[in-house]
Amino acid sequence: MNPQFQRFAKPSAAVTIAASLLTMAFASAPAHAGATETFKFNMVRTPSLVAVPGCLPYVKGHVQVKPLVGAEQMTVSVTGLPPNTDFNLFVIQAPNAPFGMAWYQGDIESDYLGNGSRKFIGRFNEETFIVAPGSIAAPDVHHDNFPDAGVNPQTAPVHTYHLGLWFNSAADAVKAGCPGNVTPFSGEHTAGVQVLNTSNYPDLAGPLLHVKP
Repeated sequence: MNPQFQRFAKPSAAVTIAASLLTMAFASAPAHAGATETFKFNMVRTPSLVAVPGCLPYVKGHVQVKPLVGAEQMTVSVTGLPPNTDFNLFVIQAPNAPFGMAWYQGDIESDYLGNGSRKFIGRFNEETFIVAPGSIAAPDVHHDNFPDAGVNPQTAPVHTYHLGLWFNSAADAVKAGCPGNVTPFSGEHTAGVQVLNTSNYPDLAGPLLHVKP
C-alpha cells in the first residue's frame, strides 16, 4: 500500500477522541417518547345542540398539535360553519357546561364557504394548567352581562386539557339557527353558544393530556 495513502486513511488520535465523545453525548441524551410527534384529534358538535337540528348540523373540527422548541403549534381547522362569521376558541377544563377553568386562546373566522382555520403557538400538552397561589385584586374592565371579578379565586394547579369553540356573538348564533344564549366566552363577555368541543374524550383526560412536552 502506498505509504502516503495509508497516512491519510488512518484517523488521528484527535479524531478518534472527538468521535468517542460525540458517541457518548448521544448515548447520554435523555429520550422523550412521543415528544417529536404531531398529535391529531377531532372536535365534535356540542352535545347540547343535538336537540337543535337546524344549528350547524354538519359542523366538524380537526386539530393538530406539533411540537416546537419550548412550545407547541396547534392548528385548528373547522368546516360546516355559517359563512363569514367570527368564533372564539378556548382551552378549558371540561368540554361541557359548566366548563371549569377556561383560557381565551384566540379567534377563528369562517370564509364564504363556512370553513375556518387558525394556528396558535403556546403550551398545549400534558403540562397545560392554570394556577393562582393567592387571591389578589384583578382588573375590572367589563360590566355588562358577565362583569369582571374584582379579585381572582385562589386555586392549586388545575389542568386544562379540552378545547371549545363559541360563537363570538349571540346574534350570529340566532342567525345560524342556534340558541340565542349569551355566554362570557368572548373578549367583551357577550359570546353566543358553544358549537364544538372535545367531549369525544373523557372529562378528566382531554386530548391535550396525550401530548408530551
